[in-house]
Amino acid sequence: MKIKLNKKNKLIILYTLAVTCLVTVTVFSVTLGSVSLSFKEIVSGLLGTSETEKIIIRDLRLPRVWGSVLAGASLSSAGLILQCVTNNPLCAPNIVGINSGAGFAVMLMLCFSPTAWTLIPLGAFVGAFLTTVAVMAIAFSKSSGRSETNLVLTGVAISSILTAGISFLSLKYPDILSSYTAFSVGGFSGVQIKELLIPTLITAAVLLTAYIATPKMTLLYLGDDVALSLGVNVKQLRIFSLILSSLLCASAVSYAGLLGFVGLIVPHISRKLIGNDMKTALPFTAICGATLTTASDLLGRTLFAPSELPAGIIMSFIGAPFFLYLLITRRDNVDRM
Repeated sequence: MKIKLNKKNKLIILYTLAVTCLVTVTVFSVTLGSVSLSFKEIVSGLLGTSETEKIIIRDLRLPRVWGSVLAGASLSSAGLILQCVTNNPLCAPNIVGINSGAGFAVMLMLCFSPTAWTLIPLGAFVGAFLTTVAVMAIAFSKSSGRSETNLVLTGVAISSILTAGISFLSLKYPDILSSYTAFSVGGFSGVQIKELLIPTLITAAVLLTAYIATPKMTLLYLGDDVALSLGVNVKQLRIFSLILSSLLCASAVSYAGLLGFVGLIVPHISRKLIGNDMKTALPFTAICGATLTTASDLLGRTLFAPSELPAGIIMSFIGAPFFLYLLITRRDNVDRM
């Protein structure tokens, strides 16, 4: 016997499961690691009654967990916004070169102004935004037409150019290479609370702004003509949305490095479960993205303990096959038409 759920009950169940998964993964992330802690030891660390547990909990694990939650929410939300404004399920920060643009800007700053750590989020935003504008301008130009293939190929081409620039700077300034190697993989090892203050403020402000704009964003799924007829300034909304997604990417890249695929996997699955209503999809995507990055970081810390795999490697193992699956299934669908 099949039980049919109305939309409201379905949303309540999905949100409850998503929040439960995030809380569970967060608790395990605080508890497990190279040193497993009991509930009593965790309380001691939080209260500061034991110096050893205090260092492990307050200085190491809590900043790491908060950083992974923040990065996952930022990158997955950025991916959802990009997929909405381009109406392209293959669009994601790493696929269209936004991560590479932010990374190239950070590399420039590390090379020419290594002490300006407070300006890294700004530099990452400038790199991410300019890359986004360049990719969209080329992919959607009149001469090239507007297609998913153009967007992906343009993103790959721009990303390759930026990656070559990063490699050149790495050879030119070898002292920076070790720092950038960890940055390019992406992960949360060594993240400190002070590094998360600005990204937290940026992410909170951008997500709130994006949420307010979700009714207009949802109309873009109906097509530009329909959105225009309903009073939406499509061009302004796209530019505004690109700024929001670039800010979200920059806030995560500034401390977590070039994490890949979370902005592709999570929005795609979220829209399958929730639908295209951005008002409900955006918070759900942020929660699921936070869960994925936190779980990836937890797996990286525990699977090969005491050795560690960065979260970016775990997500690449998951995301690359998923991306290939999307490419193959969408190509098969086009061939049948």
